[in-house]
Amino acid sequence: MRQRTIRLEAAPDLNHVCRGDGVLFVRDAVGVSGRGVAATGTAEEMTALLAAMDTDLDNGAVAVGLVPFLPGADTRFVIPEFIVSKHPDGTTTATLVSRDDAGLTDAAFHAALADVRATRPPRPTVNGFRVTPATPVEKYLATVTGARDAVRAGSLDKVVVARDIEVLAEDPIDVHAVLLRLRASFGSSYRYCVGDMIGASPELLVAVDGRSVRSHPLAGTAPRTGDPDTDARLAAELMASTKNQVEHRVVIDMVRDTLLPHCSYLDWEAEPSIVAVANVQHLGTEIEGALSEPPSSVLDLVRLLSPTPALGGHPSREAIDFIVSHEPMERGWYGGAVGWFDARGDGQFAVTIRCAQLSRDRRTARLFAGGGIVAESDPFAELAETQAKFQAMLSAIVRP
Repeated sequence: MRQRTIRLEAAPDLNHVCRGDGVLFVRDAVGVSGRGVAATGTAEEMTALLAAMDTDLDNGAVAVGLVPFLPGADTRFVIPEFIVSKHPDGTTTATLVSRDDAGLTDAAFHAALADVRATRPPRPTVNGFRVTPATPVEKYLATVTGARDAVRAGSLDKVVVARDIEVLAEDPIDVHAVLLRLRASFGSSYRYCVGDMIGASPELLVAVDGRSVRSHPLAGTAPRTGDPDTDARLAAELMASTKNQVEHRVVIDMVRDTLLPHCSYLDWEAEPSIVAVANVQHLGTEIEGALSEPPSSVLDLVRLLSPTPALGGHPSREAIDFIVSHEPMERGWYGGAVGWFDARGDGQFAVTIRCAQLSRDRRTARLFAGGGIVAESDPFAELAETQAKFQAMLSAIVRP
């Protein structure tokens, strides 16, 4: 497997590179997008392929993919044939991946770029939708109550309980259009399209760039109404909430304690701040540091951090056992990690939330939402929190 990378003067729209059948991972116009499949497999298989490639420029070929919620389950990654990368310094590169040099010619670059630049946003369409709970609400409320009682009994510090709903569409869902709507409303989130998973996650699990490492865990949620005064009041209540501060602290302590042994230094905010997206607002704490030599790869850290207590709970093993035993659904990719890595071990991964899993015919979208349950949790307040979280994907998909 070989690759060739060039710099681009005119940067194409990453959403137009992906369209509805490629891969995408982008935040604030920085990220990667690709078309075609040069190789696909597990993270370990893609790591070996990337390491064996000749590299003529940094930030060339990457593997984009998903890590499931359950530890030890198979990962799924793809190395695209054509990759466009927009970097934090404002530069843009394009990479071709081929089995031999015949696929890396100037003509091949010209054809790939011409295809992307000819792509236009899809026209508005009308579709019919039906939204229905996949997890019965009564079962969800009972699971939340059981989780709260387990915390009160001392067997758990926190456990995340989730539920799913289904959006049934009369015609296939236009993924390209959904991604553009997510950009309009959630541009500061990590927007992704990998296989059958699309979404806009506000939570950075971990990013590695050389020796630099960053994470931005979120836990504790309040709705947003669109009214500045009301949202400010809700944010103040979120900051003052003992329940949400406890939920947040469990997550921060785990991420910090996991990263510390791999760092020469690690720093984090003394107090959480408000992270607001279009539909909800969270407590968030930025963590950053320098990795020890030799630096751990981003995949190594993803495996150690995922699932975080923000999606599983604490203690981790006991919380995951509770979820598997009590949630009437399989999470699959939801609650795991989504992102990319390169041959050097650099990359970015977000927590796989605010997402939809599409059926093969794209007429069904399965949406997920959950919340952290602690001793003070109220089941109906948790139900309302999931309803607020569902709005991120519902507002992007449903177009009657």
